[in-house]
Amino acid sequence: MTELKNTERELYLFRVRLVVIGLLAMVCFTVLLGRYVWLQIVKHEAYATKANENRISVVPIVPNRGLIMDRNGVILARNYSAYTLEITPSKITQDLDSLIDDLSTLVDIQPKHRKRLRKLMDESKSFGSLPIRTRLSDEEVARFTAQRFRFPGVDVQARLFRQYPLGDVASHVIGYIGRINKRDAELIEDSEDAPNYKGTNYIGKEGLEKSYEKLLHGTTGFEEVEVSAGGRPVRTLSRNLPASGKNLILSVDIELQKVVEEAFGDRRGALVAIEPSTGDVLSFVSMPTFDPNLFVEGIDQQSWNELNTSEDIPLLNRPLTGAYPPGSTFKPFMALAALELGKRTMTQAISDPGYFAFGNKIFRDDRVGGHGFVDMYRAVALSCDTYFYQLANDMGVDAIHDFMAQFGMGQITGIDLDNERRGLLPSTEWKRTAFKKTINQRWIPGDTISLGIGQGQNTFTPLQMAHATATLVNNGIVMKPHLVKQVEDPQTKQRTLTVPKESNRISLKPENVEFIKNAMAGVVKEGTGARAFAGAEYTSGGKTGTAQVVAMKKTEKHGTKHAVERFRDHSWYIAFAPVDKPRIAIAIIVENGGYGAESAAPIVRKAIDYYLLGKRPADKTLALSVTKVVDPNNENDEELSEEEAMKVVPNTEVNSANNANNVSDKNGSKVPAPTTNKLDSNVEKKTLTKPETGEKPVRVQPTAVKKTNG
Repeated sequence: MTELKNTERELYLFRVRLVVIGLLAMVCFTVLLGRYVWLQIVKHEAYATKANENRISVVPIVPNRGLIMDRNGVILARNYSAYTLEITPSKITQDLDSLIDDLSTLVDIQPKHRKRLRKLMDESKSFGSLPIRTRLSDEEVARFTAQRFRFPGVDVQARLFRQYPLGDVASHVIGYIGRINKRDAELIEDSEDAPNYKGTNYIGKEGLEKSYEKLLHGTTGFEEVEVSAGGRPVRTLSRNLPASGKNLILSVDIELQKVVEEAFGDRRGALVAIEPSTGDVLSFVSMPTFDPNLFVEGIDQQSWNELNTSEDIPLLNRPLTGAYPPGSTFKPFMALAALELGKRTMTQAISDPGYFAFGNKIFRDDRVGGHGFVDMYRAVALSCDTYFYQLANDMGVDAIHDFMAQFGMGQITGIDLDNERRGLLPSTEWKRTAFKKTINQRWIPGDTISLGIGQGQNTFTPLQMAHATATLVNNGIVMKPHLVKQVEDPQTKQRTLTVPKESNRISLKPENVEFIKNAMAGVVKEGTGARAFAGAEYTSGGKTGTAQVVAMKKTEKHGTKHAVERFRDHSWYIAFAPVDKPRIAIAIIVENGGYGAESAAPIVRKAIDYYLLGKRPADKTLALSVTKVVDPNNENDEELSEEEAMKVVPNTEVNSANNANNVSDKNGSKVPAPTTNKLDSNVEKKTLTKPETGEKPVRVQPTAVKKTNG
């Protein structure tokens, strides 16, 4: 039986389907329309900008880095232009190794270049180009340019490179730049300077290059460039030029720096020379040095291993971070403290038997049998340990601390270099906070005694000792030491002084300062510094010092040469010249150099000769620094102490009669001629020349020692 169609139902279903289809069509149309409105109206500006960015590229223009010059305009750090072969990893179309193999047929690429590129790729957080070879020759540039079409993602760029034309001279002052690594990039991104470092690949890593990074870097410019579909520049639309970094004019005299570095030879140590009235650092020497040019493009592994594993530690900035016991160079400051605090008078004397007894402990003097009766002048000039043992015990550790801190010992000087070390100037408070165990927190009075001769826990940097010496001879006026004297605009050549004003003034009695300066002059005239400064055409004051590296045996003399060179004592010398109006103050340490008079003082003599007179002394002057001094009557050929060595030297007039009244420095100014005191071998009985005080010498027999609280 045939079933009849229900036309009405079919019509109904058709209409339902039609409505559904219509609704679906409307929904799709609405979505499309909404998307169109979103793209063309709501997000039009944003997407238009993105579209333009595909066509217009903003390229940063890295500024020229500022120059670094010494006080006389000698260039110490400069820039030069060269071509670099660079790879953009995100744009290369073949395997990296095979790409480099192909490139090496056109450009000399060594295994070390491949290794460095891999390292840069690991460290880099950007998608920019990375160098595979720097400083291409003209022939290499020509060969690559002819075949450039074969190497997408590879190009030759003209770049500026940093150069240190004097090599290893003043390397710890200048420092060096290096490529920005991952850690550097993170620090830059988190700083407000991030926009200014777009396109920058190198920053200062050490020395003044690091401390003055912002000034040296300059301001980054940019240009808008229209690029082709292949990413090549078509035309420049606009340009905002960069501002070059500022030039730094240092206070350092690079010729003086050379003189000192040459005088050190292959010995380790440090020297800092300061102009007392300004705080200008005239010389800042750390030995051994290194060549900062090695670091500019990334140091190779062999060179790094040689520097990093050397026992001489050439990368250590000794004037800034090396901390050493000051030895006897501490004594002039102890004497000044005694005068200022009323613990001694200038003429008060003690009887020195050659030791100082404290309870059941004996503190030995360097001179067996002692110096006899010793007043303050003789104590400084002859470096009498016993005098300063007793003085330290009478003063106490906290009084010593408070007085010496004023001179910057154990304090940050604020010099314009990063990572300055504080050193240690001990006190009872320091010991309470430095140790966890209660038994170790209490200051032992006996520990104070060694402080008097610059031993014990005292450790200061050569910079601090030079700063303290400059402050002393500047009558207590504290000038902040600095290496940068002026900042120069590279366009206008206008210079701005950066010399800081005086930090503060230490309240000192002028007569006390003059007395200490004359006592230090006595060291040079007739004490342990006389040999090194014999015949000098200017007056100077100084103080030798010997800092123990290892403890002495009871049978040993201070300064006895050890078979192992690194166990020998350190050699110190502090100095100033001329005496009347000091123009230079110096502190030097020669590591494991033995006596200060042997190793350190002759180097200082050469430095002052150059700075004041503009000349280099004869080689025989420096020979004193390596000559073993023995008594010809000593059958055992035993090396002598500083004072005993003085006796062996023939009596010599300090000044020549021919030039005593006609001495000028290198600037043409008259230099006061020294007096013609002769060194008497019988120093025990000799009354040394000293300023008149209006008092008769007072001899005081040593009394029973009382234990103090420090």
